[in-house]
Amino acid sequence: MTIHVRDAVESDVAAIRDIFVACYGGEYPYQQFLDVHSLKKLVFADDTVLLAAEDDATGRVVGTASVVSNVGAWGDLAAEFGRLAVHPDARGAGVGNMLMQERLGRVRDRIHVGVVENRVAHPFSQRISVQHGFVPVGFLPLKLKFHGRGSVALFTRHFGDAMSLRRNHPRIIPEVYAIAERALENCGLNCDVIVETGAVPYPHLDDFELQTLSTEGYATLLRFQRGRVHQREVFGPVRLHYGMFQIRARNSRYLLALSQGQVVGGVGIMIDEYEHSARIFEVITVDDRPVRFLLSEVERICRTEWGIEYVEIDVNAHAPRMQKTLLQLGFHPVGYVPALAFHDVERFDVVKMARLNVPAPSREMALVPQANPFADLVIDALEQHTVVPRVAAALPRIGMFRGMTDEQSEAVASACSVTEFPSGTRVFQEGHPGSRLYMILDGQIDVLVGETPRKVGTAQAGETLGEMSLISQPCHSATAVAGSSVTAAVLTHEKLRKVVDSRPDIGVIIYRNLAEGLGQKLRRLDETMTHEAVDSSARPIPSWKEKR
Repeated sequence: MTIHVRDAVESDVAAIRDIFVACYGGEYPYQQFLDVHSLKKLVFADDTVLLAAEDDATGRVVGTASVVSNVGAWGDLAAEFGRLAVHPDARGAGVGNMLMQERLGRVRDRIHVGVVENRVAHPFSQRISVQHGFVPVGFLPLKLKFHGRGSVALFTRHFGDAMSLRRNHPRIIPEVYAIAERALENCGLNCDVIVETGAVPYPHLDDFELQTLSTEGYATLLRFQRGRVHQREVFGPVRLHYGMFQIRARNSRYLLALSQGQVVGGVGIMIDEYEHSARIFEVITVDDRPVRFLLSEVERICRTEWGIEYVEIDVNAHAPRMQKTLLQLGFHPVGYVPALAFHDVERFDVVKMARLNVPAPSREMALVPQANPFADLVIDALEQHTVVPRVAAALPRIGMFRGMTDEQSEAVASACSVTEFPSGTRVFQEGHPGSRLYMILDGQIDVLVGETPRKVGTAQAGETLGEMSLISQPCHSATAVAGSSVTAAVLTHEKLRKVVDSRPDIGVIIYRNLAEGLGQKLRRLDETMTHEAVDSSARPIPSWKEKR
């Protein structure tokens, strides 16, 4: 079989559609490639290169691929290498590699960054990407609707002056570091990131009204520079100044924040109703105050009203406050693309973050070895995220956190991990340094003192252990042993300090309750010790909860 690759023409449209139907049936995620009229538009579109692989002997089109340049803003010089498909009858003849090679030849002088989103159902397209110099930089969990939902491995390659224009030393939160380090290494760069351990999220304020953008509010929002001209923390393929026609043509909309009837900010969202997915592409505000409100409202509406299952956002790698805020709203870092976005006179690294409103994906995937670490990092984070609702729901029952709002409980829960202790397991030892607070979710933990351990109490679900070391003692004053199978939320002192530093309102509640709770426990312990001194007969000591 002799194949040559050329630009697709209008007469190829039916054959290209048939290739996608033969490969994927009627559930291909990119529905425009199954529609003849949409394909005709792509043939003539300025922002798309659509190729056809033709069998010279028969004149039949047996493969197709495209390069789409609307993955970023017009000035980003970024393009997606996508929609590569080879008819099942023509596979094994190197058609896929020929299409990739031709795409590179067509656009290498026109772009700075190329990205590929390869399905993880099979490694064929991933291997083609690797063979042509693309490297893995992320894992997008369940992004596509394909026989349910399917994940994709994210690959990138840089061209021309991309790296010489890159802004050095991105500022990222700790949760981004592992993905950023691997992505930078894969791209041949030193890991030059600055980890911002003390990044403070945007304030949680809800004294705003929400409204959909109309032509009436357009001019007001256009006058704001923060997030649009300066301090761009979010990047995307649509921008407000493109005009209302372009915004609506891309199935996009803006939600506005109003304060006392005046527009103070807006957030742009692109909706794919077929995919049940959304992309946040711009956040414009007059100051810091409406940022979190706008993002939290988008997250809420996507989840509760629009039926969105996957929400994605490209965040400036030099914007740790935005990264931290999104993390608290349930978004997770899923990719890191160096030099993806162009702003002013530099190219900026981008942290891809996503929120998944369906269960985490299975780990059974057909990934090339280079992509496996990204999938593990992302799925680990998603599985940890399931901990947050459980811990947040339990916190109001724990005295130390009594009086917190739902939002404050979620902020604390996001800093916790959950650990299981089989019955008889030592949780901590008397005299050993204390560095963790244990919140019992299920089961009971016995408290013992002395060289010959003597039981002096029992902590039940809804109580905490280890809190005394937070106030005055660096070492545990007793030994704790699981009296049954125990599930406990664990909060390290370091993470608690970071929560309190960034959220003084939470700190006030915690330390007030902590002081009251310790006073009650000390009184109960005094009563127990006094009782034992008077009554020398050995008998079981009731739990703290029974003595209340």
